[in-house]
Amino acid sequence: MSHAIETRNLTQKFGDLVAVNHVNLRIEKGELFGLLGPNGAGKTTFIHMLCTILPPTEGTAKVAGFDIRRNQDSVRAAIGIVFQDPSLDNRLTGRENLDFHGRVYGMDKIQREKRIDEVLKLVGLKERANALVETYSSGMKRRLEIARGLMHRPKIMFLDEPTLGLDPQTRRNIWEHIQMLNKREKITILLTTHYMDEADYLCDRVGIIDHGRIIALDKPEKLKDELEGDIVSLEVPQPKKYAEVFRGVKYVKEVKVVGDQLHLTVTGGEKTIPKLMEIVRRRGNKVRSVGLRSPTLEDVFISYTGRGIREEEGGVKEQMRLRMRAHMR
Repeated sequence: MSHAIETRNLTQKFGDLVAVNHVNLRIEKGELFGLLGPNGAGKTTFIHMLCTILPPTEGTAKVAGFDIRRNQDSVRAAIGIVFQDPSLDNRLTGRENLDFHGRVYGMDKIQREKRIDEVLKLVGLKERANALVETYSSGMKRRLEIARGLMHRPKIMFLDEPTLGLDPQTRRNIWEHIQMLNKREKITILLTTHYMDEADYLCDRVGIIDHGRIIALDKPEKLKDELEGDIVSLEVPQPKKYAEVFRGVKYVKEVKVVGDQLHLTVTGGEKTIPKLMEIVRRRGNKVRSVGLRSPTLEDVFISYTGRGIREEEGGVKEQMRLRMRAHMR
């Protein structure tokens, strides 16, 4: 097996909606890979195809060396998955949830008991093993779901928005567990997220996905370095009008309008800000607010798409969800 995951023109359509559009991607063994994009970009659909939950409309993929069309049972035996939506039984204890998962994968009693203790220790839940899951915090439930995905010793873990809805401190705690699993257990991890800081902090490489296509792919630092400069954010009246003005300024490399702000990629940000403000003043307006920072993955996304990562409109997400349900029937 040369790659942990390899896709070839992987595509998923729901009627006239193309959720994943001819994606070609290789993920190395042992890599912690992030798929970054807004809600509705196709991240979950992509994972569902790799996990054999949804058959592709076109193309195929190999996961742990097995074809997702021809070797579905082998793929499922080789992977673990943490779904975006909660999937634990709250009426069972943590230990009972893990035991049930082990039975599904054909583990005998001795194997199950040993592995349950191992994975509970791994995620720091050994002391709460016999408590009902309904008494767990959100972060504890997420860690238990990760433990459950590890029960059968998978080669590859899929984590679909693993920290969605968690508070910042709990998110950081989950990050530490994900990094530890990747390094200590030598597990390949494919993580989907729309959190910039999560992808930047955790991932060896990041693929930015939008409208079902991978539009950028590299290490986070290299993607940010492509912008070659500082980011100045200016809140001004009529930002589209000033966008045209600043596109003619020699020290401004790139101009993007994001809401009521201008995001300018410039050289020498600190020295440039007074000059930019003076340009606005000369045209009879004032800068309402100004910010200066190094490029982030958000800026990379804006550079490629012209907009920031944001929650997609509910109608688009609901349309995709309904079409997916109809397809699976």
